[in-house]
Amino acid sequence: MNNPDDQPANPGADQRWERAVTGAEAPKAAGRKPAPPPVPEPLYEKHKTVHNQRINGPFRRFKWFVMLVTLAIYYVTPWIRWDRGPYAPDQAVLVDLANRRFYMFGIEIWPHEFYFVAGLLIMAGIGLFLVTSAVGRAWCGYACPQTVWTDLFQHVDRLVDGDRNARARLDKAPWTASKLARRLFKWSIYLAIAFATGGAWILYFADAPTLLRDFFTLQAAPVAYATVGVLTATTFTLGGFMREQVCIYMCPWPRIQTAMLDEKSLIVTYKDWRGEPRGSVKKAGKNPGAFGDCIDCLQCVAVCPTGIDIREGPQIGCITCALCIDACDRVMKDIGRPRGLIDYATLEDCEAERAGEPPRSAWKALMHPRTLIYSGIWGGIGIALLFALGVRNHTDLTVSPDRNPPFMLLRDGSVRNAYTLKLRNMESRPRDMEIALEGLPGAVLWTDTIAQTDAARSHVLEVGPDQTRTVRAYVAAPSGTARQNFSFVLTSRDEQAEQDSSETLFNAPGGE
Repeated sequence: MNNPDDQPANPGADQRWERAVTGAEAPKAAGRKPAPPPVPEPLYEKHKTVHNQRINGPFRRFKWFVMLVTLAIYYVTPWIRWDRGPYAPDQAVLVDLANRRFYMFGIEIWPHEFYFVAGLLIMAGIGLFLVTSAVGRAWCGYACPQTVWTDLFQHVDRLVDGDRNARARLDKAPWTASKLARRLFKWSIYLAIAFATGGAWILYFADAPTLLRDFFTLQAAPVAYATVGVLTATTFTLGGFMREQVCIYMCPWPRIQTAMLDEKSLIVTYKDWRGEPRGSVKKAGKNPGAFGDCIDCLQCVAVCPTGIDIREGPQIGCITCALCIDACDRVMKDIGRPRGLIDYATLEDCEAERAGEPPRSAWKALMHPRTLIYSGIWGGIGIALLFALGVRNHTDLTVSPDRNPPFMLLRDGSVRNAYTLKLRNMESRPRDMEIALEGLPGAVLWTDTIAQTDAARSHVLEVGPDQTRTVRAYVAAPSGTARQNFSFVLTSRDEQAEQDSSETLFNAPGGE
């Protein structure tokens, strides 16, 4: 047995020295050249273009449906009309930045009602959590804008260049006049789609027919041309060329979604215990029982829009579009084996199925506590928003007292305070509104348009449709009135008789 004290202090250095000496001396003795030094493994892998293959199946048809619906909503919505009367815009969905309004069919949101928008954003976030916890990255696979436009551009590729093999051959072919013409034609289609995408976006912020006419007659605002230019460039680049690289490298959402998945989440899964070891149909026929169901046809890889191999397990490149399920099920049907080698399943169910238990339906897998909790929160917020929308008041009053001077003494000894009132009429028609005092005994009110000689406890003012009228109001109370709180009350003089009030302070001599 060797003594540990006899070992070198740095065996790695001695071995490298020994190899160096051996590599230097032995070739000289044998007359051979020394072996080249090892090449370090590269840290960057060159991008490989993904040419996914056409496939047909239930998931592909559902993907078609989602793509057509989402694109139709995006491009058509600005052109839908909605009659709100003669005083409001007739565009169904409009973000009116100039007048600080948001219209969505029969709903009108004012700036002070931004909590409705906040609630919708919260619902969207919780909805993403719900979808992810239930069926994995289905948002990424079907409804994400990057996925939708990438899918659209891939169909343009097939239309112009052919299916997978034809596109791969064309990529490797030398640049000829025919290839250049084909590329320019395809890129022109890309550019037209990208321009339509950028153009459709700006139509949400102004009357669509008017803005479209102004845009092409060069009368639109510069910001409209800048916005269309930026969105056209990004759509052309991200959807036409970067594609899966956006999903894998640029988008942070896959990393966030991965943290929300566990063994109870439905994801696209390859059942390796059933598919391995892989072997062709011919090999499996010669050796019954020696091979699994996977015949290594690579159809699951060929149809994948991100070019991954689902058989390598869950990975960040999988967007859960389930096209590999369509491809694998078709192959299993052709060779007479049961479907489901690649399937939507939870990791928990996969382990149970590996142990010999019967597979559980996807609907039962969805009924776990986390999904139900997310559903309850999402539904609760939605109901609360609908309730708030149904009971909201279309009359609003804001009061701001003057700070300097806090009060003035008039000739007759009475005390006057000044206030700035904002009367909001949130209806698409003009309305008469009564502004009155509540509390502050003996006090009277007049405005910058009503003379002091006509001062009274209340006055009626007209407020235009969908407008906020700013009124300079003055309140005078008898001499000796103490500093106290009182309220302005605004009441609409129509069949609705809506009312809003705002409490404020009346300043007077005598301090606190």
